[in-house]
Amino acid sequence: MKVAKSYTLVEYLLWTRRNIFVLCLIAIVPVTLYQVFGQKWIAAPWAVAVVLGTATSFILGFKNQQTYSRTVEALQVWTAIASVSRYWGLISRDFPTTPDATKTLIYRHLAWLTVLRYSLRSTGRVWESVTNLSNAEYKAKNYSIPERESPLEAELRKYLPESELKQLASENKGVRLMSMQSETLKDLASRQVLGLSHYIEMQKTLKDFLDQQNKVERIKNFPYPRQYATINTLFVWCFIAVLPICLVREFDRLNDGVSGILSGNMVWLTVPFSILISWIYVSLDRVGESTENPFEGGANDVPMTQISRAVEIELREILGETELPPPLRPENEIIL
Repeated sequence: MKVAKSYTLVEYLLWTRRNIFVLCLIAIVPVTLYQVFGQKWIAAPWAVAVVLGTATSFILGFKNQQTYSRTVEALQVWTAIASVSRYWGLISRDFPTTPDATKTLIYRHLAWLTVLRYSLRSTGRVWESVTNLSNAEYKAKNYSIPERESPLEAELRKYLPESELKQLASENKGVRLMSMQSETLKDLASRQVLGLSHYIEMQKTLKDFLDQQNKVERIKNFPYPRQYATINTLFVWCFIAVLPICLVREFDRLNDGVSGILSGNMVWLTVPFSILISWIYVSLDRVGESTENPFEGGANDVPMTQISRAVEIELREILGETELPPPLRPENEIIL
């Protein structure tokens, strides 16, 4: 997540520079045909660009609204996870009557947070855009993804004994950890280390965690509908292709009221204005694309690693520990 006041114009221009090169080519070709080679037939009515631009604006706005909603929902879920995690720490300390049980429940929960964020930052979904050349370049220059700096097994060893690590062979390690938590609670209740009302309350809290896990897995595994994403991109590039063809005649008409060096050459203004308008549309499309997957490791991701670290510090303080990991700090104004 970008924590600066804003992205700079230079960052946007560098991020979209490959698109700008294509936009220059699309704008220059029809103007050259019209002005240099006299192919006046190439000009299209301005109304075509108006109609197509209006339709593109609507569908582009719809996409950006929906992708923004996905990111907001993802942030809300992780905020809920942090809130319930703090509650879990308190009841794990106050409900069981043995310190060992408290530490086991809290450390296993920290392992669950680790497994969850690693699974969400996994790669392989073809619809994710973090591997696109422009995004990969930006990542290489500005930040790193913590979940790809060290293997999951090394992180889990901080919280789980070897006997429990061997039990995490299942595909969904998060669910397995919740199952182990439930088994521990059942054992504590059967030995009357945990009261019945406390047992019920802690089981309800486990259900809350599973509900939140299902929500983030849904966002991760089900992309923004491909039919909308495809038609959005088609509309944008159709508009970009038509725009200079519709602008050439409009700028050519300005020659009647112009004298001097610009006389007879006003049509060339089609190129910069076409590039500018097209860049706005293609940039909005790129922004929507980079926002639709809030767990892929992009610069606009939900900062779940930072949230997990903050929760870990607080839960270990509840245990009375003093040797705590440091809070995560932004790297080039980006925090994951």
